[in-house]
Amino acid sequence: MSSTQQHRSGFACFVGRPNAGKSTLTNALVGTKVAITSDRPQTTRHTVRGIVHRPDAQLILVDTPGLHKPRTLLGERLNDVVRATWAEVDVIGFCLPADQKIGPGDKFIAKEIAAIKRRPKVAIVTKTDLVDSKRLAEQLLDVAKMGAELGIEWAEIIPVSAKDGHQVDLLVDLLVPLLPEGPTLYPDGDLTDEPEQIMVAELIREAALEGVRDELPHSLAVVVEEMIPREGRPADRPLLDIHANVYIERQSQKAIVIGARGARLKAVGTAARQQIEALLGTPVFLDLHVKVAKDWQRDPKQLRKLGF
Repeated sequence: MSSTQQHRSGFACFVGRPNAGKSTLTNALVGTKVAITSDRPQTTRHTVRGIVHRPDAQLILVDTPGLHKPRTLLGERLNDVVRATWAEVDVIGFCLPADQKIGPGDKFIAKEIAAIKRRPKVAIVTKTDLVDSKRLAEQLLDVAKMGAELGIEWAEIIPVSAKDGHQVDLLVDLLVPLLPEGPTLYPDGDLTDEPEQIMVAELIREAALEGVRDELPHSLAVVVEEMIPREGRPADRPLLDIHANVYIERQSQKAIVIGARGARLKAVGTAARQQIEALLGTPVFLDLHVKVAKDWQRDPKQLRKLGF
C-alpha cells in the first residue's frame, strides 16, 4: 500500500430473516467464533461486532437479530435495534439462503432496506453447499429480479458457503471497496468489541439451546453475575470463577433445562465451559443456576434487568 490514504475502514451489517446464516458468515469472515449460532431462528440478541483485519482495510461486521414481525415487547425492541444499526453502517449485506425460495419474510426486509438511501447493498446468497448449480443459478436470478422490482441496485450479488469457506474471502474483497477511506478503528488482533461477559453469556445460552424443545428459544436468557479470578492460585495455574443465571419464563421449563437428576444442566455446563475456556484462554469454573423470571419477554422492567 503506497500511502495511508487508500486504507479503508468501516462497518458492514448482515441482514436477513432469522436463520439466514448471518452469524455463521460473521464467524467465517472473522475466522473465529464471535457470534452465537444455532439451527433455531432468532438466537442472536446482541449486536456482535466481528473485526476483519487486512493490510489495506479494516472491516467491522455488525451482526443484528433477524428482522421479523414482532409478537412481544422483546420482539419490538429487537426490530428497533436492527433499524438503528442499518442507518449507521457503511454497507448492508442482505443474506438469502440458497436452499429456500424467496418468501414474504425476505420481501418484507428488502422493502425496508430499499428505503435506506445512499448505502451500498450487497446480496449474499448463503448456504450454497446445500444446493446444486441449477438451483443456485435460479436463486441468483430471483434475487436480481427482486432487487429490480423494489428499486434496489445491488452493488454485488455473490454466492457463498460459510460452512466450507467457498467465496468467503472474495466477499471481503467485494465489501472493502464499498467502505470509506480511513484509518484502522480497532487495534490489530482485536476480533470483537463485545464485552467478555456478554460473549460468555451468549456461549452459555447457545449450549443451553442445543437440543431443547421448540418452546424454549425465546424464553431463555443468560446473565453472567460475576467473573472473578480464584484467590490463592499459583500464577501458572489460574482459575476463573464464573457465576451465571439461566432465566426461563415458567416453572415448567425449569425441568427441561435441568434434565433428569440435573444431567442436562451438567452437559450444558461442560459444553459451555469448553467454549469459554477456548475464548478466554484460561481454565474456568462455571457455576450455573436456573431461575424463573415470569413472562420476562413482555415485562419492560425484567427486559432491562436481563440486558434488553
